[in-house]
Amino acid sequence: MFAYFVILGLAEGIWVARIPGVKTRLHINDGLLGLSLPVGPAGLVAAMPLAGRLADRFGSARLIRLAGLAVAVMPLALWTAGTLAAVIWALLAFGITGGLMNVALSAQGVRMEQAYRRPLMTSFYASFSLGGLAGAVLGGLLAWIRAGPAGVLAIAVAGTATVLIAGRWLLGEPAGPGGRAIARPHRQASRGSLGIRRSLGMRRGPGSSRLTALGVLALCSLTAEGAAANWSGLYLRDYLGVQRGLAAAGFAAFSLAMAAGRLAGDRLAARYGPAGTVRRCGLLAVAGLASALLSHDPLGAVIGFAFCGGGFSCTIPQLFSAAGRVDPDRPGGGIARVAALGYLGLVGGPALIGGCAALAGLPAALGVAAVLGLCVAVFAGVLEPPLRATVATFSGTDPVPPAGSRSR
Repeated sequence: MFAYFVILGLAEGIWVARIPGVKTRLHINDGLLGLSLPVGPAGLVAAMPLAGRLADRFGSARLIRLAGLAVAVMPLALWTAGTLAAVIWALLAFGITGGLMNVALSAQGVRMEQAYRRPLMTSFYASFSLGGLAGAVLGGLLAWIRAGPAGVLAIAVAGTATVLIAGRWLLGEPAGPGGRAIARPHRQASRGSLGIRRSLGMRRGPGSSRLTALGVLALCSLTAEGAAANWSGLYLRDYLGVQRGLAAAGFAAFSLAMAAGRLAGDRLAARYGPAGTVRRCGLLAVAGLASALLSHDPLGAVIGFAFCGGGFSCTIPQLFSAAGRVDPDRPGGGIARVAALGYLGLVGGPALIGGCAALAGLPAALGVAAVLGLCVAVFAGVLEPPLRATVATFSGTDPVPPAGSRSR
């Protein structure tokens, strides 16, 4: 599991490092580049409802193996794309395969938490963050030495080999006739359901209203997280007078604190519970972002962005874990629904923050992100399971994997 999350983060980090080179190589302006970049997140959101159905029907382990192979070669496709159309198609493919892999990994994470009887999801997402940081460093190094496709091909081959080997340790679902994973049937949505509900996988079933509430919190969290991460450099440069080369310190501090927070997140979840952890983390994120906006000192603002990253580190993993436990027999569907709503924040968040910044200034726009983070903290109680649900999932202290835990 850790290897798969690293591969997913590595691919994303390499692409982020490649963006300036793509702009220079294709001779495109900021506007055209800005219109192209959301293609990846749009493909990711569109793939999630399908990912949930596939994970529940055929098993998350199978979907992880197939999507993992595709994600492993995506850096090569993105690096070698020679036209804007090729970049857009590669981004779309990356978004779709990344969405499939994201949901399947989270569903597999829920099953592992059930098997080992302790929180694990935040640690898995920590490996994604570390993979993203490693990918950004590696991609920057490849760009600096002007490496050709051979260097990225070596990364793709290594990633493919890792995906094939790591698949042996995935947990398999019980198989029914025809090799399909056994799962409870959901009630079908009524014919009068709205199209947007169908497109997001929002069919009525067990815990439908709770999944919607979790999805709204995920939307608030990812919108605020994206705003703080993506606009921190501009805020430091334009409002605090930091030099262009040092403006990235805010994003670097945010990312490092997020990775560190995720390494400690499972211990926090075991001590305070999912709702208590998200509530505390949401308040920490809001306090960090507020201090960054109120500070007139660049160092103080960077420290504030670091606390903000640490705060947001645990919210999404805990929300996805809670979504997978709403209907433990079909974790993929619940995670897909919450993730599809949440990742809309990556698609519409930049437009929201940019529009607010144009109307009232960037500090006020980032204040909107702080309000969204506060909503996550205030309504974190939705992560608490109903009274009839068992809390014994995390009651054990030692990992107790089931017999035959390797998928076959």
